[in-house]
Amino acid sequence: MSRSHRFCFCVLCAAVGTILTFLFLLQPPRASAQQQGPVSFINDVAPLLKENCFACHDAKKRKGDLDMTTLEKLRKGGKKDNPIVDGKPDESLLIDVLTAKDASRMPPKDTGDPLPAEKVALISKWIQEGAKLDAGITPQADLMRELRVRWKPPAPPASYKFPVTVTALAFTPDNAKLVVGGHHELTVWDIASGQLEKRIATRAERAYAMVFLPNGQLAVAGGRPGQEGDVRIYDLSAKPIKEDAGIAFLDGVNDKAVLVAHLLDTDDSVLCLALSGDGKKLAAGGCDRLVRVWSLGDNPAEAKLEQTVENHADWVFGLAFAPDGKALATCSRDKTAKIWDLEKKESLMTFPDHQNGVFGVAVKADGKIGYSVGADGQVRSWNATGEGKQVKATGGHSGDVYKIVPVPNKPLLITCGADKTVRIWDGDKTAAVKTLSGPTDYVYAVAVSPDGSQVAGGTFNGEVKVWKIADGVLVKEFNASPGYQASGGR
Repeated sequence: MSRSHRFCFCVLCAAVGTILTFLFLLQPPRASAQQQGPVSFINDVAPLLKENCFACHDAKKRKGDLDMTTLEKLRKGGKKDNPIVDGKPDESLLIDVLTAKDASRMPPKDTGDPLPAEKVALISKWIQEGAKLDAGITPQADLMRELRVRWKPPAPPASYKFPVTVTALAFTPDNAKLVVGGHHELTVWDIASGQLEKRIATRAERAYAMVFLPNGQLAVAGGRPGQEGDVRIYDLSAKPIKEDAGIAFLDGVNDKAVLVAHLLDTDDSVLCLALSGDGKKLAAGGCDRLVRVWSLGDNPAEAKLEQTVENHADWVFGLAFAPDGKALATCSRDKTAKIWDLEKKESLMTFPDHQNGVFGVAVKADGKIGYSVGADGQVRSWNATGEGKQVKATGGHSGDVYKIVPVPNKPLLITCGADKTVRIWDGDKTAAVKTLSGPTDYVYAVAVSPDGSQVAGGTFNGEVKVWKIADGVLVKEFNASPGYQASGGR
């Protein structure tokens, strides 16, 4: 597997092997068709269709002209007739293709194994019972949305059996603590001691970006890969629901004192966030290719969506506001970095020189130079106010570069990558200054303290390391997986 593929697989699918293990441990098995009462379409059948059919039969792909994302469209049958005969599973085409032994079998052989017999039996029973819809669900209902609003997140594991992949972290405004993304939770660690202080349960399986707002609340972007994405704002100072062994536990799912705002729901993960220099605008981008910009005002809970930007042909990985807040730099899996004029609502320029996925973007303090990094391993600088011509391309990392972050009030940049390093750069010269070694796995996340004195990196195997920027001295290291013991790891 190439390094860039490992990025997409590991970061955006959030360590699938680990997560599947958690899901197995945390979620109780469903009852079989023989054990339960009447079959619920939305709770029993629709999840099977989503997991096994929507990849080829959604509103975009419509293989065989069949869209299965609403029951009404499913029953139109695409190029064929209604695949469901109420009360007669043996005469229903849906059951025929699920149980076929030849090339007509669905899902197709080249996409996976056949649907297990017990799951086919569940669908058959639903048809036998009349293929009824649940109360409150219409034939036109968007099944992806209906499933999303009904889904309940599992509790974070009390003790991690596997290390959590760190895909986002942030220093608190007082420079003293780190907030780290976990599995359906955020964790807060004291930097001086390396001790866990808080655990905040979240709906999102994975946090991909986080930024503290001027009022001290934390905006977090994340989601469940291929399932849903969101942007939510949390008050980490809220009263915990309990304390145990010196650790405070907060409910960021149901407690409105903790979850103070819910800005966005999408059908896939939200991957990046950016806050304008004056703290008045928040931008987010992700797998749906869209960039959304909110006006935060004085109360983030009343944030208003100002505009939605569709300027990339693929996932949006990174965002950065221009210093004056009038433009927004973006980067994407479509191999480009771009500048968007927020006032005129138009694209200003495109930088295409990476010729590969672009994972991170930044803008110089004077607004004249843009920086971008990606799967080509280069740190590139380019003219951000003209035609986007490249100024310089510099190597240093020996693999994919995942993030690039400016240091406050200093002409320095921080990057991290697949070569297991965090690096410090001279932004004026686009030249490497220092390499911070020590991580034992890919470094996916990096953050700089608000005072510009420290940098933290988070890795695929859960390591978090904090260094002084001035001399590169390691300040603290810990694994951000509560309760994890290396001997019981992978």
